[in-house]
Amino acid sequence: MGVVWLAVKPDTYVASHPQRSQVSARPDLAATTLDDLEQAVSSHDRSAAEVLGADDRAGSLLGAVASNAGELDVTDFSARYVDESGPVDPDGRWTAAVDFTWRFDGYDAASVHTEVAVGFAVSDGKAGITGIGGGAQRSPLWLTEPLHVRTGAGVLALGPDAANVQRYSALAQRAVTIVGRVVTGWAGPLVVEVPRSEAALDAALGADAGTYAGVAAVTASVDGSTAEDAPVHVFVNPEVMSTLDKQGAQIVISHEATHAATNAPSNTHRPIWLTEGFADYVALRDVHLPITTTAGQIIAQVRKSGPPARLPDQSDFNSHSDSFGAEYEAAWLVCRVIADRAGEQGLVEVYDRVGAGEDLDTVLRDVLGVGTEGLTHLWQRRLSHLAA
Repeated sequence: MGVVWLAVKPDTYVASHPQRSQVSARPDLAATTLDDLEQAVSSHDRSAAEVLGADDRAGSLLGAVASNAGELDVTDFSARYVDESGPVDPDGRWTAAVDFTWRFDGYDAASVHTEVAVGFAVSDGKAGITGIGGGAQRSPLWLTEPLHVRTGAGVLALGPDAANVQRYSALAQRAVTIVGRVVTGWAGPLVVEVPRSEAALDAALGADAGTYAGVAAVTASVDGSTAEDAPVHVFVNPEVMSTLDKQGAQIVISHEATHAATNAPSNTHRPIWLTEGFADYVALRDVHLPITTTAGQIIAQVRKSGPPARLPDQSDFNSHSDSFGAEYEAAWLVCRVIADRAGEQGLVEVYDRVGAGEDLDTVLRDVLGVGTEGLTHLWQRRLSHLAA
């Protein structure tokens, strides 16, 4: 019979362990899910959106997004997968940056384009959505929780708390009238977003935690763009606004509405004292309060240290500064000096012409008869008089 001899190596043989399969993201499946989300949101189909969730909680959120879209009359909606924004968990979950596009019809002149964090998980050959928002990117209110919506008189107000939405809707409608008395021809539209907390405000604007601590409200482009046609909304800090009485809250919303009416966030020509001072001029124009209230902080500073050596600039407007309110009062008084010398239309002319790119000093000399240096002296004199 034949004999087969097996030659064995002297070293010990060790079997290799089977490698654990590498878990990876499935952008192809995620893109398909986003296509389905586009259809569900665009048709305001809550049920179709809910089934795209990876679990009941996520499904409920997506259903709310579809409902929000109907209430807000969202148009031009799209969701495009961009890239993973972190490692894939061992259980196959990952977060990706998704480029969302939308517009609130009748209120936004152009579409918003912004990247938002979206979570995904694969199951049964499909990618379910685990959540929307979070991280360092913007977390738009309408994409992240159920909202209450109110419309009327050129105003759209939205937020998770019905009472807050009602309150700020009324203030905003009043603000449209107030601003229209000075900004000729403007009657809205005005969009006011009311997050549930200061932290939610930071998240909505993609800001670091605490960025807007102490700020009652801010007017900003929805996607952070400085393009002239970028949609601009007023974002409320409910924790600060809740400490104000009705008149104080109205002044804040009227101030922010002035920014929205004149598209201030995208304008790089005006110095900050003109931007903020004009908004306060409009908001306080028909308010009957003593000067010790409307300019109390800057008057106290002048009594202590004398009038500032220059007009307020960007470095002065620090929301974390102890003298944060004084800068606004100082800017308001600069605009009051202009209006007292050249009339309200003179102030509007300065605001408009400088905003259009004309040289500030040239415009001031044309309208006031003095340049920046002369205006500074007039303003310092006014401050000294008030502090006497």
